Amino acid sequence: MSGFREFTYQNNELFVESVSLTEIADRFGTPCYVYSRSALAKAYREFDSSFAKRDHLICYAVKANSNIAILNLLAQLGSGFDIVSGGELLRVIKAGGDPQKTVFSGVGKSKNEMRMALDANILCFNVESEAELITLNQIAKDMGKIAPVSLRVNPDVDAKTHPYISTGLKENKFGIPADEAERIYKSAHLYSHIRFTGLDCHIGSQLTELEPFMQASNKMLSLLDKLQLQGLEIEHLDLGGGLGIRYANETPPSIKDYVFTLCASTHQVKQRLLIEPGRSLVGNSGILLTRIEYLKHTPARNFAIVDAAMNDLMRPSLYNAYHEILPVIRNNEAIRNYQIVGPVCETGDFLGHDRRIGLADGDLLAIMSAGAYGMSMSSNYNTRPRAAEVMVDKSAAHIIRQRENIDQLIATEHILS
Repeated sequence: MSGFREFTYQNNELFVESVSLTEIADRFGTPCYVYSRSALAKAYREFDSSFAKRDHLICYAVKANSNIAILNLLAQLGSGFDIVSGGELLRVIKAGGDPQKTVFSGVGKSKNEMRMALDANILCFNVESEAELITLNQIAKDMGKIAPVSLRVNPDVDAKTHPYISTGLKENKFGIPADEAERIYKSAHLYSHIRFTGLDCHIGSQLTELEPFMQASNKMLSLLDKLQLQGLEIEHLDLGGGLGIRYANETPPSIKDYVFTLCASTHQVKQRLLIEPGRSLVGNSGILLTRIEYLKHTPARNFAIVDAAMNDLMRPSLYNAYHEILPVIRNNEAIRNYQIVGPVCETGDFLGHDRRIGLADGDLLAIMSAGAYGMSMSSNYNTRPRAAEVMVDKSAAHIIRQRENIDQLIATEHILS
């Protein structure tokens, strides 16, 4: 079973910590995202403790799951944040996060977002183009501020992951080539309202090998040496995130091995290390709970039609991603080969293909490892309200996002008079 020990069968019924998923479905309905507070806290503490005495800052990638309760928990644990929009910045602030522990990534920051971040006094902008740097310098000048900046370097390293989430190759839209970044750093005097404080890279998501991280780290260290020879004071080295999790048969490095490798590869530099984990913090800390509406048997295939859909969990349709699917209550139904599909009017609306499982009408299913890029990528396609979100803390289940309703979805729309 994917994830931490917090998702376990007890007498053939699946529990999250000490709460049964049947109880959660009865109380909150389905589809519903369910998170384990213990699993989240354990994952963060494993990252933090693995650094030992090395000066570091863990900046959780908010895009993975931006629920305010999750951000608040991580803020309480001491986490910083990696944001990619003004909306995510407001979420961090509302959740009690520290802007001085927040870095702002993303290739298309708007002028208004730059102003918001400067007003909030964030730790650093991860700048991804010279055009962005020029704009940020002008905005900061107009506001009478100095913008702290890291250039995001594109190291041209193959992350060996899905092409949609690979960000460190030269043909990707992200970052600045190393030689161009070196030139920009050397021209720091041209930017009167920019202070270069760091050096940044991020090569992709769901990485299951350490070698790409090592390659990127070595290229960053080479550039860092050149900058320091020019007299530039670089305060931190941001090595991004991207550590993968187990969805099926993957064997990603442990958090401890990943952090040890980063620390070992950078042991000779004094700069503070920043990392930006997302999936590896929340992915295996959450599941999507769904109920079977109908079982449909045809000469070609057997379908389990559930009340969750591609609008609730987009990863299978978007990436052909695999999620383990478990019955909440194990039963004695005959094992068949099922296609687990939703009610959305798309053939691409599926949660799992060819799953051998015994099912009956009305059964509950748990879509595992859904804590990252599940709710945060959900939509209202087919005018479907987004799911509720629940956080389990030991023997208590707390609603952390109410289920949407149709009235909320159409409240901002108007008929022409």
